[in-house]
Amino acid sequence: MYISRIAEKSIQESLNNKKVLLLLGARQVGKTTIAKQVLQQQGVGFINLDSQIEKEKIMAASALSPTEAIKSLGGHKILVIDEAQRLPEISQTVKSWYDLGAPIKIILSGSSSLNLLNQSAESLTGRNEKVFLPPLVFSEILAVQEWYSENYHKNILIKNFAKQLEALLLDNLVFGSFPEVVTSADKTKLLSNLVSDYLLKDVFQFGLVKSPETIRRLLMLLAYQVGSIVSINELSISLGIARPTVERYIDLLKETFIIFSLPAWSANPRKEISKSQKIYFWDTGVRNALISEFSTNAMRADIGQLWEAWVVAEFAKQNLLNGQKKQLYFWRSKTGSEVDLIVKENEKLDAYEIKWQKKSFKKTAFDDRYQTKVMLIDHSNPLIAL
Repeated sequence: MYISRIAEKSIQESLNNKKVLLLLGARQVGKTTIAKQVLQQQGVGFINLDSQIEKEKIMAASALSPTEAIKSLGGHKILVIDEAQRLPEISQTVKSWYDLGAPIKIILSGSSSLNLLNQSAESLTGRNEKVFLPPLVFSEILAVQEWYSENYHKNILIKNFAKQLEALLLDNLVFGSFPEVVTSADKTKLLSNLVSDYLLKDVFQFGLVKSPETIRRLLMLLAYQVGSIVSINELSISLGIARPTVERYIDLLKETFIIFSLPAWSANPRKEISKSQKIYFWDTGVRNALISEFSTNAMRADIGQLWEAWVVAEFAKQNLLNGQKKQLYFWRSKTGSEVDLIVKENEKLDAYEIKWQKKSFKKTAFDDRYQTKVMLIDHSNPLIAL
């Protein structure tokens, strides 16, 4: 079953110009599927650089004139080059075709920004645009639920609807939002295989990690303390490796779209923490797979931590799809007051407290200091994160 994606509109709009489109996201988030869905009537060719044969085909074409090169690759109006990070030279080849006016729209799709976003974007400055594809957001999953669409459009929140919504929500918190996992009957097996076989493939294939086991241990540590302020020194001691190595590994995990960081927000560094960060997973299912915890019981011990991680990831994914127009932070004063999520757009601040159970809470120090009311997001109203 194909689930419609918000990013389809951005990909469709990009077809109106000749700029190279960089379609970026983790492995298995559906980049190839969405490209085929949007371009199915467009006369498109696909090349996957995970294949040595197709890699050699591209390398041979790079020695030809743009017109001859395009003919040798099928003569399509649109060419999707999948897993483009597998061939760093592709950026220079595509730049040459673009500059010489090759009659083709090129889409570079990649699961890592290591070689694709950094080098290709630099080589293609002024010639590219980017679309980021995260795992499914909750609204995309809701849209294919018959019970949801029927009741939503009638604006009726009946008891049965609320139960179905909570069941779907718990399923999403635990197993995450990778498209194939969402539609699978055996989510645990598929998610476990995805984490062990696919997500770290780029990091290991690039040879940038000396010890795969160390980076797996790092991921487990991050999974257990998701939503907490990260201490690089503590991670360094726990793993028995140098601080710069921990920082480099964290950067690699960010660049392959496995984790992202939430920095501390501060307008008054003397009174507020300003240099710390929290680390979250783009997909909470990945976090759970790392620690082998697949319980969908709403009373599980880490439900509050998991709920916060899911909500922050939903905001981050929506922001990514909308062109990263907002900046996301957490806030903590040096006296211990805290706000889970700060969303800043221009001069506007929105502040959120994220709790699984609905509760009343008093005015916070943040309210008084910044004249911004802190809003509660609890599991009975997850749609605020949409």
